[in-house]
Parts: sequence; structure tokens; C-alpha cells
Amino acid sequence: FFDLLSRGALNGRPARLSDANPDLVGLYRTVRDASDAVIDELRRLEQEHRRDGSACYYEVRDRRFNPMRLALLQSGADATVAGYTPALAAMLLFLNRTGFNGLFRLNRKGAFNVPVGRYSNPRICDPAHVHAVAAAFRQRGVTIDWRPFDDALAEAAGDDFVYCDPPYEPLSRTASFASYTASGFTMFDQRRLQQAVLAAARRGAVVVVSNSSAP
Repeated sequence: FFDLLSRGALNGRPARLSDANPDLVGLYRTVRDASDAVIDELRRLEQEHRRDGSACYYEVRDRRFNPMRLALLQSGADATVAGYTPALAAMLLFLNRTGFNGLFRLNRKGAFNVPVGRYSNPRICDPAHVHAVAAAFRQRGVTIDWRPFDDALAEAAGDDFVYCDPPYEPLSRTASFASYTASGFTMFDQRRLQQAVLAAARRGAVVVVSNSSAP
């Protein structure tokens, strides 16, 4: 999306961004609508991290971020998306920049459980980058929605171009990782995705899917 937008390929064309992860959609919308407030929160977190290091990471993860987002989740995914505040969005960005390999992973209870990463001086607050992303999301015709892939693909037809980036099908039992949402992404979901992609292609859409080379 960002590449196509920067090259002018989306001029005058609608772009619909969607994801099944309510945290990601809540973050994107908050960056779009309240970028300055998110930056202010990031500055505070960056200062805390410089002072306290990994202790700050676990303080934010366990005592702030998880309790706040779990309270939202209890009201449903729609409430999570709508209830994302600049503070919560900044915490998610902070955890992404300072957590192990920039992962987003949830346990079965829906709690974010990525351990701290090994970074000597991570860049946590990047105002220019946040403003650039916000400006991209505010472009006319760009929408950001929380919805499953089959709903999004069901609308694809004609001259539509669709890019799908699901959790990759594991090539071995030890390589499995699909915990971007609490429910995961199973082989059954991979088959559902395959069928939805083929149906969209039959209706005339051009579809690109990133995945592993699993059968």
C-alpha cells in the first residue's frame, strides 16, 4: 500500500485496508486521527525506557498495556478498535520497537506476551515517520477496517487488485507461529483463504498472496 501510494499508482482509486487484528486496526486509526497525541505519548515512553531499560518494557507490557486492552476486549473486538486511545496506541508502538524481533504475539487468554528484545538504543519516537503514515491513511479513498479476510475478499471483483498477507503455513511442527490473534490461524483457515482467493480470481480480481511453500 505504501509503495503504491508513494509512486502515485493509487491516485483517484480507493484503497481498503483491513485486518483481523483489532489492535492493529485500532492503532492505525488512532495514528491517523490523533498523530500528535500519539507522538507525545511516545516521547514519554522513550524517556522512561532510556532511564529504566528492560524494566520499563515489562512495566508497560504487564501493568499498563495488557490490563487496558483486555478491558476493551471484554466488551468485544469492535469496542477494542473504537476504544484505542493515543496512550494505548503509543504503548503498542513502544512494545513493537523494543520487544523481541518486533513480534506481535498473544497467548490463549489474549494477553500480549512477547519478551523484551536485545536492543542497545532502539528508536522509539520518530515523529516524521508517524506523521507520514498518518498522512497516507488520511488520503482520500483510503479506509481502515477491522474484518476477517473472507469478508474483504467477498467484495473483490473486476479490476480490483488484492494483496493478502496471512500467517504463513508452517513448514514443520516446530516452525508454527500464527498467534497474531488469540484464535490463531489454522490449516482450516488456510483452506478457507485458498477458496476465497480462487473465488475472487474467478470474478476477475488479481490476487497476490504471501505464504510459505507448504503444500
